[in-house]
Amino acid sequence: MKLLIVDDEELTRTGVISSLDWKSLGIDEILQADDGINGLEAARIHRPEIILCDVRMPRMDGITMLERLETILPDVVPIFMSGYSDKEYLKAAIKLKAVSYIEKPIDPQEIRDAVCEARDLYNQKVRTHRGETLHSLETASRLALLLTAPYDSNHEIISHLVEELELSITPVTLFTAVVIKTDTVMDLSVPSTDEIYQSVRQFLHLYGLDCIYVEKRIQYLVYFVFGPAIPTKAVLKSIRDFFCQQYACYQKFYVAAGENLQGISRAYHSYTSAVILLQNSFFFPAGTFLNPQILAEQNNTDSRPSFPSNPEDTFTALLDARDEKGCRDFLNRLYCFYDRNQNVLPNQAKDLYYRLFRCLEEAARQLQITILAEHENVIDAMENIFSFRELHEKLLDKMEHFFRDAENTHQENPTIFLIKDYIGKNYMNETLSVKDISSHVFLSASYVCTFFKNETGQTLNQYLTEYRMEKAKQLLGDPRYKISDISSRVGYSDGNYFGKSFKKYTGLSPSEYREKMSQ
Repeated sequence: MKLLIVDDEELTRTGVISSLDWKSLGIDEILQADDGINGLEAARIHRPEIILCDVRMPRMDGITMLERLETILPDVVPIFMSGYSDKEYLKAAIKLKAVSYIEKPIDPQEIRDAVCEARDLYNQKVRTHRGETLHSLETASRLALLLTAPYDSNHEIISHLVEELELSITPVTLFTAVVIKTDTVMDLSVPSTDEIYQSVRQFLHLYGLDCIYVEKRIQYLVYFVFGPAIPTKAVLKSIRDFFCQQYACYQKFYVAAGENLQGISRAYHSYTSAVILLQNSFFFPAGTFLNPQILAEQNNTDSRPSFPSNPEDTFTALLDARDEKGCRDFLNRLYCFYDRNQNVLPNQAKDLYYRLFRCLEEAARQLQITILAEHENVIDAMENIFSFRELHEKLLDKMEHFFRDAENTHQENPTIFLIKDYIGKNYMNETLSVKDISSHVFLSASYVCTFFKNETGQTLNQYLTEYRMEKAKQLLGDPRYKISDISSRVGYSDGNYFGKSFKKYTGLSPSEYREKMSQ
């Protein structure tokens, strides 16, 4: 704690300081001032918890000084000293809630008792304020949560909570919902959301605005900013920048501000417009602040390339041809199509990129290249993707890995290539057999089996089954195909046998695998 001694007599100040063991009283720092004006300035700068001051001083007396400090330091605890038994000063001291009125000459024990009483009173005030703050936060959070639902169903409770919080809200008060989406992986070193809320609220007060907020699920924070008028463009920019600065510690986040609407009954509509904006956030860089004006400007200047036709076939052909430049150009075209695109859904992009990942995996498998790290799973990895840019860069990184390893891979035996190529074109044929494959490459059935195993480490049947299962996994990613259709498309006329084979290969039934992919 800090204690400020204000007295125009230096001997009194030094005598008080030297007469007590202040550390034992919980006082860590003692400040001095020689009159009310200097005492006022010192209190403003250092914000002491206790002030021990003389009543009569030149330039400004102690009563006037404490009266002016009431608005700046409402919780400060004063102790008055005086050499005069003046009843009017005593009455003023009582009005200012001084814990004690000590007469000069000073008795050290009397000061000690007064400081202990002041310390205990200040701690009690702090505990009371914490309880009030916690209750206020909980009440404000409850109100904010109610405003995320239609007003009519909760208007009575909303009115009661506004009254309880003593918020300055009239029928013409303007509301703007601000929704923040953060990454689910939270860094424990970042400030708590309550701390950020208090910072935001203090900042908004500078512009005559206020806010309430609530956390929704693990990723979303909803603020309702309100005030008597629409802020100027400069103020809006300052608010936007401040929100982004506060949440920059989360690294991955989006901020979406809804429409400015008049009246608390329309706060919900501002919230829904912010949520709609947030659905577009996936295609913007992390850290972007979205509002209707920014998106309207984006639409007016939008000139993106058309969507590539048959993207999977195109990508597969480029990979098979080992055309790295062509692959880069193809992915760049896709990126330009999706980047900041407000007319597609995130799941559409994720679905296509998942299939492109599968094409890349298949191309790598044929070259016996591993592009995924140990225990890495494409589905699990995509579930944790926060933005389209992150998704695109992940595919780009795996593609670069593919071409880097392909360059260092020994050229595959031409006969093995012919066998794999034949299987790739005929795997959907249920009657495909070793005899068919051996005839295609002009070798006996027994020799082709031995040769394939020696060259690849797999039997022909193992390779064929694996190829069919990988194709089945790709098709299960497309909801247009029924599972019964998929089994026949990959060479199984018996759906039950296909299901058993698929579960043996992946550990999941076809329906379980599809369900996991759609989560």
